[in-house]
Amino acid sequence: MITYSPSIFWFRYAVTVTGLSFLIGAGCTHSEMSVDPKASSSTNSGGISPQRLADAVHAVVMADRTVYATHVVSNLQEQNAPVMPSEYWDSEDHKVPLPAQMFRMGAELVNKNPDIGFTYGLKSKWPLNRQNRPGTDVEEKGLEYVAEHVGENFYADEVIEGKKYLVAVYPDKAVTQACWDCHNTHAERGDDYPVFKEGDVMGGVIVRVVVP
Repeated sequence: MITYSPSIFWFRYAVTVTGLSFLIGAGCTHSEMSVDPKASSSTNSGGISPQRLADAVHAVVMADRTVYATHVVSNLQEQNAPVMPSEYWDSEDHKVPLPAQMFRMGAELVNKNPDIGFTYGLKSKWPLNRQNRPGTDVEEKGLEYVAEHVGENFYADEVIEGKKYLVAVYPDKAVTQACWDCHNTHAERGDDYPVFKEGDVMGGVIVRVVVP
């Protein structure tokens, strides 16, 4: 059984987001499932299922991303501030990262710790960055599913190098004009990419949880 220690929730929402604080110290169990977007998961007394853990992780990281995109990036652009968001923030003066870059940097910090028991990332069928392409068949199926089934998540089991994981894919929607404007005008945008607007599914947040 995997025990999730408080250190895995180092971000500030760890003890404030409803439904996440109870995860600290909880074990988890998981029933067998096939590649099924509507698959259910099991729980035991005193623990939670991998699916519920994945849902909680997703809620927290998306809260952070939405707040940053809405109250930092959009405000800076609307105010024509001297500090502006930029894809090249690390090589330009007076720039801050884009929401997707902030998300990726946080994910990279979490994913470096093999003892945490989960990883997360942002992927898309229409990536502007090659590293954001789906990395496995399950990820690809999940991204296709959330793009075609509005408002639904995708859950499936996956085995990588002999280790079993629950893979959860959540729709990543355009929430601010900065998001869809960037994607619609970016130099790396593919000719076959859709033109996004508010509320469109632009990709998916993928949470992968180790199944004991």
